[in-house]
Amino acid sequence: MDIDKEKPTILLIHGSGLSHIVWSFHEQFYSTQGFNVLSVDLPGHGNSEGPSLKSIEEISDWIKSLMTKINIEKIIIIGHSQGALVGIDFAARYPKFILSLVLVAGSYKMPVNQDLINYAEAGDEKAILLMMKWGYEGSKAFIGGNPVKKIINSSREIREILAVDLNACNNYKDGKESLKKISCPTLCIFGDLDKMVPLEVGNKMASMINKSETKIINNCGHMIIFEKAFEMRKLVKEFLTKK
Repeated sequence: MDIDKEKPTILLIHGSGLSHIVWSFHEQFYSTQGFNVLSVDLPGHGNSEGPSLKSIEEISDWIKSLMTKINIEKIIIIGHSQGALVGIDFAARYPKFILSLVLVAGSYKMPVNQDLINYAEAGDEKAILLMMKWGYEGSKAFIGGNPVKKIINSSREIREILAVDLNACNNYKDGKESLKKISCPTLCIFGDLDKMVPLEVGNKMASMINKSETKIINNCGHMIIFEKAFEMRKLVKEFLTKK
């Protein structure tokens, strides 16, 4: 992997049960704006080997190990949903290693509906249906079919990847304290129709982070990275490149 030491490095962190594929509208764009871009599959996801990590803290530690392995001293984290939770934890615990933080449809606590966890642990496809119901604005159709169902498409993946991720989110309890420790510039992006992280919840979180700013994308649900990818990219670019 070639990392240009003259450029800042963006790390894209996907949400529960997903993979780096969700960033397909984003990777090339950021790389053309003067950034190195690392779009990773978390352990056990996509093309990444090993079991899924069982806690948010373990994922943060894995990111730190990844940075050491590829010799990166500081990163910009862009995290969506569970990835935002990881970003919060990483920024709080490893402040010397982060330049900026972008939290997309995130909150400092992400309690998961017990029905969703139960379906996921059983490998039941109803878990995907519930995610799609809660995760998208209205019943929006996607060209080529829904991307979530394309990524999580077997009982094994629902049971061994999605269920582990949902439990990691549900069990993370240090978020409120972590927010107080974030010292890097932070951008919070929310969808005004998000059912998973309602706007009032997102705004409350953003108010607890020093050096933070908030942007709201209209007519958008939880899956901002798909639903309003181009609007989101523009906001992120403006945030990261302003003097």
